[in-house]
Amino acid sequence: MAIGMILLIVVSILIFAGLAERVLDRLRLSDKAAIAIIIAIVVSTIFLPDINVTENVSFNVGGFVIPVALAIYLFIKAETGKERWRAVIAAVVAGGVIYATQRYILPAEPEAQNIEPNYVYAIIAGIIAYVLGRSRRAAFIAGVMGVVITDIIQMVINAINNIPAPTRFGGAGGVDTTVIAGVLAVLLAEIIGEIRERLQGGTEKKEMHFEKGHFVSTLGESEKKSQKDDEEKRGDKDEK
Repeated sequence: MAIGMILLIVVSILIFAGLAERVLDRLRLSDKAAIAIIIAIVVSTIFLPDINVTENVSFNVGGFVIPVALAIYLFIKAETGKERWRAVIAAVVAGGVIYATQRYILPAEPEAQNIEPNYVYAIIAGIIAYVLGRSRRAAFIAGVMGVVITDIIQMVINAINNIPAPTRFGGAGGVDTTVIAGVLAVLLAEIIGEIRERLQGGTEKKEMHFEKGHFVSTLGESEKKSQKDDEEKRGDKDEK
C-alpha cells in the first residue's frame, strides 16, 4: 500500500479517536467533513482513471481535484490578508524549489536514485510550507499547491520547448506527494506552534484564546462586559 494511503488511514484513526479535533478546528473542518474528504480521495484514487484534458495533460481526481478544492476552500476561509499572502508566497517558493531539486539535484536516471523522489518533493514542500506559511491553513494550502505549481512549471517548459512529455496532475505518485506535503505541513505547524504557544505563556495564557492568529484575553473581555453591565445598571437607576 502506498505511503499516502497509509497516512490517510492514520489520520482517519486520529479523527475517530478525537485526537485531531484541535487541528480540524484550525482548518475550519468538522470530523465528518474530514472523513468524507479522506474517503473521497481514497475511492477516487483507486477506482477513477485519470481524466485527459489534452493528449499530454491529464489530472487525477483524488490526487489533484479534491486536494486543490480543499486548498481553495481554506484560502477563502483564511481570516486575514496576511495569511493568504503567506500561503501564496510559500506555495510559489515550494513549487520553485521542488522543480529545481527535480531538475538539477536529483539524478535523472531512476535507477540511480536511492529514495523515491516523490517523497523528497513532499518533504520539501511540507517544510517550506510551514516555514513560510506558519498558520495551519496557510501551511496546508502551500504544501498542496506547491506540488501543483511544480507540475505547472514543467508543463509550461515542455510547451515552450515543444517537448511531448505528458503532465499528470496528481497522478503517477502525485497522490502520495500531495497528501504527505499537506499533512506534514500541518503537522509541523501544529507541533511547533504548540511548543511556541507554551513558551510564550503556557498556563499563564489559560484565560486567553486565539483570534485571527493572535492571543486575545478572555479575562479582559469578561471585565469589559462586567463594566458595561455596571454602566447599564447605573443608567437604569438614573432614569428612575
